[in-house]
Amino acid sequence: MKPHLIAVDLDGTLLKDDKTISKRTLNSIKKVRDLGHHVMIATGRPFRASNIYYKQLALDTPIVNYNGAYVHHPMDNKWKIFHSTIDLQVAKKIIDTCNKHNIKNIMAQVKDNVFLQSYDETIMEFISFGNPTIETGHIKEKLKDKPTSILIHTSDENVDHIREQLTMEVGNYIDHRKSGGPWNVIEIIKTGINKAVGLKKVADYYNIPTERIIAFGDEDNDLEMLHFANYGIAMGNAIDKVKSIANDVTETNEKDGIAHYLEQFFKL
Repeated sequence: MKPHLIAVDLDGTLLKDDKTISKRTLNSIKKVRDLGHHVMIATGRPFRASNIYYKQLALDTPIVNYNGAYVHHPMDNKWKIFHSTIDLQVAKKIIDTCNKHNIKNIMAQVKDNVFLQSYDETIMEFISFGNPTIETGHIKEKLKDKPTSILIHTSDENVDHIREQLTMEVGNYIDHRKSGGPWNVIEIIKTGINKAVGLKKVADYYNIPTERIIAFGDEDNDLEMLHFANYGIAMGNAIDKVKSIANDVTETNEKDGIAHYLEQFFKL
């Protein structure tokens, strides 16, 4: 079988609810790689919060972070980095728009520099991965560089309203998606950027055509990636919108959905 490219989302997909990778999934991915196929991570997380899983899987492929806004090869410094940022004035407009409504927090990320509007112990636990520089308070004033992404933390019932306001105010400049993990947030990146953009760059690097691409996902920010792949696979726990555009639906992240699909597809 010719080499395939397999892209996996992290939260709610590769990872179980306790943020670990099951032994069965680890084993199936190793077997697939031993057959000569390429496995890569495509996530909304920054690299510092996904590197632990990259190492656990012993990957040697490029990685897509920030939902496609940052793509690089951790094992090859000569690989051309792709980094797409949000215009600074647009970022400040986003902050102003969100502060008019009932949000819990705002976080702007300039690569590994993090600007957090309000201190939150739960969020701090997550964003501390990789020891980034973290500044809290007065985010609009402290933000001096174009951010890679902005995260908006709000209540579940307020997500749709905030997204509508963002579309009205700055919709021509950004794309925004809802992510369920590690906590419910609205993820904002530059318009036209998504996981499929990063996936295509990696596919071109390996010279793998779309018909030999498999992608797994569960959330709003996985839609383009699953649509782009010839085999777009929704997890059993995926939102309905993802399942509706997927080519197939596997088991949930808690029931080794990725392993279940790979074992059947590659006859492991």
